[in-house]
Amino acid sequence: MTSIKQFQVTFDCAEPERVARFWCQVLGYVVPSPPEGFATWDDFDQSLPPERQGSAFACVDPSGVGPRLLFLRVPEGKVVKNRVHLDVRVGTGLVGAERLAALEAECARLVELGAVRVRLLTADDYNESCLVMQDVEGNEFCLD
Repeated sequence: MTSIKQFQVTFDCAEPERVARFWCQVLGYVVPSPPEGFATWDDFDQSLPPERQGSAFACVDPSGVGPRLLFLRVPEGKVVKNRVHLDVRVGTGLVGAERLAALEAECARLVELGAVRVRLLTADDYNESCLVMQDVEGNEFCLD
């Protein structure tokens, strides 16, 4: 029998710390402690060669259950729709107007953090409603 593998989700972005801190607020994640020997992440960052400074940032689930999120600076900007995205589960078990209210409330909170509402996908015969959004750098995600 194959063992379950741990994984992290990696985002390519222009400003790793900004995007990481956004997702910390969305998911209730935290910034991990800096490496041993450094009081802060800024201290660690300053120890790197200039071209590597600000090139990566991470956040983790404080309960240890969810995957680590890693944000890496890349030179190119986002140009097409994501092939993989996160579904932020805020309406699980809810249907109809109650589900829409939960999605809208979370959408309003995330817009205040810098997210952009893209469109509401209304319920059909197979799926409940969800809200498509973009994070602070335009990466799509859904409120589900």
